[in-house]
Amino acid sequence: MDLSIVIVNWNTRELLAQCLDSIPLAIGGLSYEVIVVDNASTDGSQAMVRNRFPWVTLVENAENLGFVRANNQAMALSRGRYVLLLNSDTVALPQALARMVDFMDHRIDAGAAGPKLLNPDGTFQASYADFPTLLSESLSAAGLNRWLYGPYHPSPSPHPNETRQPVDWVQGACLLVRRETLDAIGLLDEGFWMYSEETDLCYRIHQAGWNVYYLPDVEIIHLGGASSRQRQPESVAQLYRSKLRFFRKYQGPV
Repeated sequence: MDLSIVIVNWNTRELLAQCLDSIPLAIGGLSYEVIVVDNASTDGSQAMVRNRFPWVTLVENAENLGFVRANNQAMALSRGRYVLLLNSDTVALPQALARMVDFMDHRIDAGAAGPKLLNPDGTFQASYADFPTLLSESLSAAGLNRWLYGPYHPSPSPHPNETRQPVDWVQGACLLVRRETLDAIGLLDEGFWMYSEETDLCYRIHQAGWNVYYLPDVEIIHLGGASSRQRQPESVAQLYRSKLRFFRKYQGPV
């Protein structure tokens, strides 16, 4: 099997349906599977998947195990040569996923790759970045980062004639990972409940000798924050807990 698509859902029924509807046209001629892990939704998401998408493998958790643990559940079940972490609030454009797999097939140094993310109106959404530093996070916390570095910081601003390029890390809304890479470095770090888990994954991919690529000619629409907006104060707190965990893990407790 070429591709395993992993989607975690929590109370995003209509967006999840839109996401699943987009997959067949995005996949080209690849063999694939879709695994949806539902984190105890209360909006009828489970019944919607069973009724409208019987070809999807549905894992129904009795409680919300968190975004990272749910992704790992699905990845442990997956069988594809590549694993795609895909948010439930995305829409894959025609042939987008097929083109990502084709790129990986031709770049044996690529451990992972991510596309250009677009807002629903077609404008650019931050898609990749350098690994965070204490300086960059301090500027961000003070609200100075975008004034100094542009409106999409920590992602560079888009520019014409961008080419496929190695980067530090790509956003986890749509992140394609080679199976051999996962076998070598392991799954997502479950010490992260949500946020920074893709930064950590990409960091470990680099440590193991692979590259991570940004593909600006492949586009995915991403609404962004559909689940986290439902629990916004808690989500903001979790965002900063995850950032602190990343720094402690790789730069020490101080």
